[in-house]
Amino acid sequence: MTREALTRQIHHIQDEVLLLGSMVEQAMLQAVQALRNRDVPAANRIYRDDSYINDKRYAIENAILILIATQQPMARDLRLLAAMLEVINELERMGDYAKGVAKIARKIDGEDLPIPAEFDRMAQLAVEMLHRALSAFVRESAAEASSIPREDDQVDALYNQVYRQIVNWMIANPNTIDHANLLMWVAHNLERMADRVTNICERTVFIVTGELMEMDTTDDEDADLDDED
Repeated sequence: MTREALTRQIHHIQDEVLLLGSMVEQAMLQAVQALRNRDVPAANRIYRDDSYINDKRYAIENAILILIATQQPMARDLRLLAAMLEVINELERMGDYAKGVAKIARKIDGEDLPIPAEFDRMAQLAVEMLHRALSAFVRESAAEASSIPREDDQVDALYNQVYRQIVNWMIANPNTIDHANLLMWVAHNLERMADRVTNICERTVFIVTGELMEMDTTDDEDADLDDED
């Protein structure tokens, strides 16, 4: 394979990564909307459509591994392809968070418990961060990638507001504890999505500099609920 052909292949894979990112962005925004509207059919669709996100991730992974095995890219190209493997893993996990929100939307159908207004802003911020992080990744802009994680503070502040609000609900009415706890998971999933954007930014810096630097010390714990049909 010529250098030009290899470059075309890599650009095609990058396009697929952006498509996967767009699928994840839409899934999270739609999941939060389904939760707010108590739209169970929409939540069911988002839950089922997570399989498309998984399939896209595996297809990209397969394409990357085939390219590495058959073309034996060197140095920077190999670093880029390895970074893309990490990025698609992050995106799949974000898709799981959206699936988790959709799952909760199905569980609280018919409940009178209010949905925190902060959820919409948290989702929007996380999605905007992800969109710009993927753009920086493809353009290999270490400067932009380094600036994005600072915006996670806004998501964390909203998470803290929601946390206090939900705790107050539970104190005022212990009967709401079970469902309030589900809403706490929603907040946690949104907060974790923003955290994972930082990991993508770290990979962008890695591509450009060859150094893997931690931009955030947040513990990496899964926040989505275990899968249940």
